[in-house]
Amino acid sequence: MDADPMAQAMSGERPVGVSIVDDHPVVIDGVRAWLSTEPRLRVLATGDDPDLVLRAAPEADVILLDLRLRGKMVLDKLAELSADGRRVVVYSEHTDPATMLAALDAGATAFLAKHEGREHCVATVLAAANDRPYVPPALAGAMVGDPRPDRPALSDKEREALLLWFQSMSKASVARRMQISEHTVKQYVDRARIKYTRAGRPAATKAALLARAIEDGLIRPEEIGIYRSQASYDRPTP
Repeated sequence: MDADPMAQAMSGERPVGVSIVDDHPVVIDGVRAWLSTEPRLRVLATGDDPDLVLRAAPEADVILLDLRLRGKMVLDKLAELSADGRRVVVYSEHTDPATMLAALDAGATAFLAKHEGREHCVATVLAAANDRPYVPPALAGAMVGDPRPDRPALSDKEREALLLWFQSMSKASVARRMQISEHTVKQYVDRARIKYTRAGRPAATKAALLARAIEDGLIRPEEIGIYRSQASYDRPTP
């Protein structure tokens, strides 16, 4: 994944490659139809076995993964794929807050509920392809309602840097907005991650860090644009 898939898609070089892992053919057919309406996306492989699907299309930019396959929850496989650097969007009917947050903790780039429609499916996959945050309504509700303790305190500058980073998608643009160096922006983001790690709630990915900030009321879901238009995904994230 050396090249930025979204930048290439926007420039017309190639669409974002997507693999769908689900054990219900009707779901696969429906999601394929949804994604086919977006020219920047192309389905490369489908099936109910993550390993076989991955072997069929190792170049896939995003894996759309059902969290329950053949009667078994696959959080361990999600964690394995994420640890290997795969962008995984969980697509599941299990939408209780604990499960959704556990998926983010395991490294999912995003969580999409199966009852959410084409617009959110397409937007979530496009966002995941370029490591951009996108919070569909069900996930926003799970984040806001999370009752877990151990909430670290962030400074005003750390919160401002995180919010602008989630909104603008570029540390360089955050630096310009805050009139500080890009290195300082990175320090603010890294410090926030360290605080969460020390609290026993690590946030290694951008999606996980966003979830933490929303869980703790530091950032409201609407501040980062839950219903952001697909047309806004126009710049790569460093």
